[in-house]
Amino acid sequence: MTWNEFVELQERVGWGEEFSFDYKEEEYWISLNTDGYYLTRSKDSMTQEFDTSEALFEKGKIDGKNLPEIYMYIEW
Repeated sequence: MTWNEFVELQERVGWGEEFSFDYKEEEYWISLNTDGYYLTRSKDSMTQEFDTSEALFEKGKIDGKNLPEIYMYIEW
């Protein structure tokens, strides 16, 4: 994923769109409902919850790193 694609992903999540992506051959979901934004690992449904899309991208962790730190390895 390029930086421009990652910025587009952040914008679209902020608009309420939901996405699945792969990182290190594992599937993850970014989703939204009335309670907030979620970052979920598909294989075991491990979920992190955030009040805003900005918080998801700043505080959401995969392998101890936030999404901006690993964007170049994300496949969508």
